[in-house]
Amino acid sequence: MPSTIIAGNWKMNTTLSEARELVARMRPGLDSIGGVDKVVCPPFISLAAVRDSLQGSTIRVGAQNVYPEPKGAFTGEVSPAMLSGLCEYVIIGHSERRHILGETDALIARKVEAALKAGLRPILCVGERLQEREQGRAEAVVEEQLRLGLEKAATLQGIVIAYEPVWAIGTGKAATKDDAQSMMAFIRGWLSKKYGVAAGDTSLLYGGSVNAGNVVDFMRQKDVNGALVGGASLDAAGFVELTRNAASVKK
Repeated sequence: MPSTIIAGNWKMNTTLSEARELVARMRPGLDSIGGVDKVVCPPFISLAAVRDSLQGSTIRVGAQNVYPEPKGAFTGEVSPAMLSGLCEYVIIGHSERRHILGETDALIARKVEAALKAGLRPILCVGERLQEREQGRAEAVVEEQLRLGLEKAATLQGIVIAYEPVWAIGTGKAATKDDAQSMMAFIRGWLSKKYGVAAGDTSLLYGGSVNAGNVVDFMRQKDVNGALVGGASLDAAGFVELTRNAASVKK
């Protein structure tokens, strides 16, 4: 069975001291919740501090990005080897990196490959923009992102997929539970055709204005195994409540 995963993407928020304070406030509540893998993804500058703050905790740490080369003249980038020991997960292909920073599917595929080789667990993000959905191309867009993004992945072992409809990220407008399930079922079906039975064990996360109030509706869907949480992960009490609500859903 797929693991239930709730991952908080802090994006470009929190200073070093704010990151320490945030995890200190989250830790007691999150540690009390079982049956779910809890992940926090702070900015690069706070990874070591957050890791140290969570020693002995049940909370995992993730990075928000990685560069696919082991080292070299890539100013401002962070290699998989640099992340090794600091975190377990890494977000790859988030829509903000695709559409604001111009990342291509080819680069994303290299990142997935490099992360896996380094023993990191990629959270590969896929999703359509509003115009693409209105044109009836949502599944075609997601299929292409999956096909190209996983091009260098021989198996699904260690990989998590996050579906994030771009039009629902940070807008306060979440997809409906039926929208999410329909796309998740499509993703699961596509993975099954390529990878066989392993697709049944792959965790599929919904991302896009998830909060404590709507997470249960998403988690009740057959093919939704968790959430990639943005803004709501910056509120300690709210993120704990969201995680507890998600963990309460039994399938």
